[in-house]
Amino acid sequence: MMNPPFSVLIADDQEDIVKALRLLLKSEGYQVTTVHTPEDVIDQVRRREYDAALLDLNYSRDTTSGKEGLALVEELKSIDSELPIVVMTAWASVDLAVEIMKKGARDFITKPWENERLVALIQNQCEYARVLRQGKLLKAENEVLRSEQKVDFLSQSESMKPVIEIIEAVGPSDANVLITGENGTGKGVIAKILHERSERAQLPFISVNMGGLPEGIFESELFGHVKGAFTDAKSDRAGRFELADQGTLFMDEIGNIPMSQQNKLLRLLETGEFERVGSSKTKQVDVRIVSATNADMAETVQSGSFRQDLLYRLNTIHIHLPPLRERLEDISLLADHFLSRHTEKYKKSISGFASSAMESMERYEWPGNIRELDHCVERAVLMCKGEQIEPGNLGLHGGGQSQFNIDDMSLEDIEKLFIQRTLTKHEGNATEAAKSLGLSRSAFYRRLQKFGL
Repeated sequence: MMNPPFSVLIADDQEDIVKALRLLLKSEGYQVTTVHTPEDVIDQVRRREYDAALLDLNYSRDTTSGKEGLALVEELKSIDSELPIVVMTAWASVDLAVEIMKKGARDFITKPWENERLVALIQNQCEYARVLRQGKLLKAENEVLRSEQKVDFLSQSESMKPVIEIIEAVGPSDANVLITGENGTGKGVIAKILHERSERAQLPFISVNMGGLPEGIFESELFGHVKGAFTDAKSDRAGRFELADQGTLFMDEIGNIPMSQQNKLLRLLETGEFERVGSSKTKQVDVRIVSATNADMAETVQSGSFRQDLLYRLNTIHIHLPPLRERLEDISLLADHFLSRHTEKYKKSISGFASSAMESMERYEWPGNIRELDHCVERAVLMCKGEQIEPGNLGLHGGGQSQFNIDDMSLEDIEKLFIQRTLTKHEGNATEAAKSLGLSRSAFYRRLQKFGL
């Protein structure tokens, strides 16, 4: 995808100079905003982000000291420390140039200017600013552990064919997609595949679990914050939308978005505009949204806990993933894949599954779906003493529950099993499961993340 054109803010009290600079830079492909007073400059920089500012030093009639411009540069740097500022004046001096650079200006140009030099100067400053800002975003992306690995998508079942057809049709587009299905059916995998099939594939894929965000930090996580916005805001921080700019944002468990925050999310989806917490400066992003939930969204809308207009924005394309019990043809394919991965991880020599073990897996109902199958195969690899996985290694019996010996389990294993069974009891409804366990929603989601559930 192409980068947007550079945006430049021009300020001078003389209309003929403003017009000449606007025509010059627009002819070179820049987006240009012009103002005439320091107050208007401050207002513009508070409202939006520019790639560079070209500012006069003197705004009052018969003033040549440059003090107005010096004060303006200092205030601008306090608002946006990364904004490249180029100052211009007809009254140049070495001392004034040195003082301006100390206040934070990047360069200095005299009137009348040479067009080629001015354009080259602005170009260099804009490029530097964009590289600097992208570098900070890249660092932030790494801090949220953005995965660069390709994902594996394995299926040969009839029930998955409609899903594959939709992925092939809409993957290359920018359409927002809502993925529904039980816990563990692979909604996150499908989101990554949609990203990899799109023109945004080389750009960020950022994910956020909406159910795991306490309402107090919801805005900060999604939209970012500026230094001093609240007690723990020690520095500026980009939110998930800003990190995902030009790429894809995967919002999991969207049914848990607080109603009080839904209007802010709707505005961003409609306009691409938002403000960091503690800032009045409007930023704009271009993000493709893929969201997922195991909730019945029609029911949440009917109950009044989710805005219908927001659901329309998220649900341009709907993909429903069938549970693993409806994908029997895929069980052997997935099990072999997980076996290969876990034998390599644990350095074990296991040739495959005994036929009786595979039959046990195909009879089992898999309430935890693909995620449970993965954990089951991992456990079998660890427990296996021979060359093949036997039914006893799997810990499965009957059609529903796993057979575990509590005496052989750690406290964490018991907690994980209890949470799995509670989720199954409540048909994958995380909110109801959390209530039954006496946990807050955020505490419950922290445990789900801890145990890979």
